[in-house]
Amino acid sequence: MFVKLTQFLSIMLYVLVAGVMWGTWLSLARTMTRYDATVFLADGQHMIANLATFMAVLMISAVVAGLLATVLLFHGRSIAAGWLALAGLLLMVAVVVVTLSVEVPIDNMIKTWTVATLPPDWQDIRGRWAAFHTLRTFLSLAAVAAAVGAALTTRPAAQATLPAADEQHEPAGLPRR
Repeated sequence: MFVKLTQFLSIMLYVLVAGVMWGTWLSLARTMTRYDATVFLADGQHMIANLATFMAVLMISAVVAGLLATVLLFHGRSIAAGWLALAGLLLMVAVVVVTLSVEVPIDNMIKTWTVATLPPDWQDIRGRWAAFHTLRTFLSLAAVAAAVGAALTTRPAAQATLPAADEQHEPAGLPRR
């Protein structure tokens, strides 16, 4: 029961991370490279203010829950599910790495920009953010798929070790029906 609860929590957190990524990609990242500086800064700075702290907590929680689910699955000898959970965890870790190594440094620049102080290469920086956001969006969706796959292939330990119902009541030496 604890394994299933942990998997459920992990999936929910992965879905929340992927949902924010997907919503941002679908509504903003695909078109933001065409925004003028004023619109780009207004939208970007609002999104950074609204999401930065929330996503930090959410992403860390997702990785911790994913790690716990993976450990529990391997410990419970649910090997196929464990490997799928590990794949999901590694994909979610990749999302965190892209976020911390590319997106957050760009966000930190954008937070300080005004239309008057935009650097000459701001459009290239914006394009880099959009490209890496696309990458982390699809990594997060793949993490969700792997975590769901793990949940669908998990076999409870008791089920794997109990004999079938008809084996429990047959006398020794009689042929199976």
